[in-house]
Amino acid sequence: MYSALSDTITQLQDVKEERKTVLEPLIRFIQQKINTREQVILNFICTHNSRRSHLAQVWAQAAAACYGIRDIYCYSGGTEETALFPKVAETLAGQGFEVIKITSADNAVYAIKYADNALPVIGFSKKYDNPFNPVSGFAAVLTCSQADDGCPFIAGAEERIPVTFEDPKNSDHTSWQSEAYAERSLQIASEMFHVFSSVKNNPCSKD
Repeated sequence: MYSALSDTITQLQDVKEERKTVLEPLIRFIQQKINTREQVILNFICTHNSRRSHLAQVWAQAAAACYGIRDIYCYSGGTEETALFPKVAETLAGQGFEVIKITSADNAVYAIKYADNALPVIGFSKKYDNPFNPVSGFAAVLTCSQADDGCPFIAGAEERIPVTFEDPKNSDHTSWQSEAYAERSLQIASEMFHVFSSVKNNPCSKD
């Protein structure tokens, strides 16, 4: 884990009790898969696959690695394709990830790494059923209420788990945009670390 990222992780805040209740179905899904020695496949879904779903995907993959939990595969998608919002990439870089912009197209592709030798998370906007994403055996984790309402059926999903977050987009073009994106990213990080720290038979402790 990169040292700057480790520093960010050590400063994460405790998760509120009401949010722990929201996260419990996700913890149960992961635990069940681990108990049966199956791969854990998570597809984080938001309307545009531009902000919250990417933050959740990246932080979940990093949290799983931090706690030494193997066979965790995190994806993201939207109900429509747009682009990964550049402020998300900037925020993750500022919090310790290495973010590499691979293409400069309108829907740019990013490689996001949490350690030198780690397989990067590939970030770009896509529909949740894009061929890049899993087709079966996954949990569809809905990160915004619009996606939850707009996706009554997600083919291939074993479970549908709403874990919604406030959209940092509301801060765009304001003087407090950077603060808002950092705050939302850290909230998502705290909650993903709570999820993976709650998995039993964990080979690594918080220390």
